[in-house]
Amino acid sequence: MLTDPLQPTVDVRFTPEFKRNLRALAKRYRNIRADIEPVIEQLQCGHVIGDQIPRLGHTLYKVRIRNTDSRRGKSGGYRMIYYLRT
Repeated sequence: MLTDPLQPTVDVRFTPEFKRNLRALAKRYRNIRADIEPVIEQLQCGHVIGDQIPRLGHTLYKVRIRNTDSRRGKSGGYRMIYYLRT
């Protein structure tokens, strides 16, 4: 994959809790890694996606991700919360 020289690259780090939850959910939902991969790629390209969680004092965002294993759209999908540190 080629990166755009004008787009900043972002260091995405995962918490141990995220890794644990992902591993547990992958047993039930086999496509979860493929479902969250586009979101992680967008974050690595420097895009700020999702809605900011207000009144927390930190820069937290929540993103709804479609679950392709469940045919219910985004409402029946995953929620990912991420912290943006600049």
